[in-house]
Amino acid sequence: MKRMLLSPGLRPIWLLVVLAILWDLAIRIFKVPPYLVPPPMAVVKQLITDWPMLLRETVPTLNATLGGFALSALIGVPMAMWIAYSRTVESFVYPLLVFSQSIPKVAVAPLFVVWFGFGIVPKIIAAFLLGFFPVVVSTVQGFKSVEPDVIDLARSMGAGPFKIFMKFRLPHALPAIFSGLKVSVTLAVVGAVVGEFVGSNSGIGYVMQRATGTFDLPLMFAALVLLSMVGVILFLLVELVERWLMPWHASLRHDMQATS
Repeated sequence: MKRMLLSPGLRPIWLLVVLAILWDLAIRIFKVPPYLVPPPMAVVKQLITDWPMLLRETVPTLNATLGGFALSALIGVPMAMWIAYSRTVESFVYPLLVFSQSIPKVAVAPLFVVWFGFGIVPKIIAAFLLGFFPVVVSTVQGFKSVEPDVIDLARSMGAGPFKIFMKFRLPHALPAIFSGLKVSVTLAVVGAVVGEFVGSNSGIGYVMQRATGTFDLPLMFAALVLLSMVGVILFLLVELVERWLMPWHASLRHDMQATS
């Protein structure tokens, strides 16, 4: 029983319980007023009371997140391959990508509302802009880390470019690609909320903005908890796909041995 309670899958839950207890104790000891930081039970009650509304408002945020994440993967991975295989392209494109990341997304998000209206498109673009760069950086690193001697050996044995890509380059780069995708999917959640902050009448970002305007801090914290849950679930889904596609990878084998 003790071993089951302390299993790796339950450890984050126990940590959250400890943090909630410390949160409650800090509020009681330092007598923090509820209009500054609500107690944990107030947030839990708000989650239970407004659960149907919060769940309904999660759908637009989730749609924008998935749209932005899909664009990040569909555009980021091919672009990264292009950069990795051409020094000329890398010298032109890579600095521009780094420069684009220095522009605050909150500053340019209002432009997307002006150009594309108050629909889902500006939120998808904001999610894409935040999730795109990690995919490109990780994928470039993955394809560049293939040993040249391995490629030369494959060529000497008569392997063509396509076979070299499928048998050597892509499998070697997959761990780095999925590392970028896992970072990207969590940042896409943030990007979708940024888009909802700028201009929206639905979504978790809209709920948080409304709660801030009315000083309804329990509702705001409840929305933050739900938003964190969405990010964690999406991260775990990408990790499940990674385990399905790469059961041979050493890091996954070590994780399985640690949990056994």
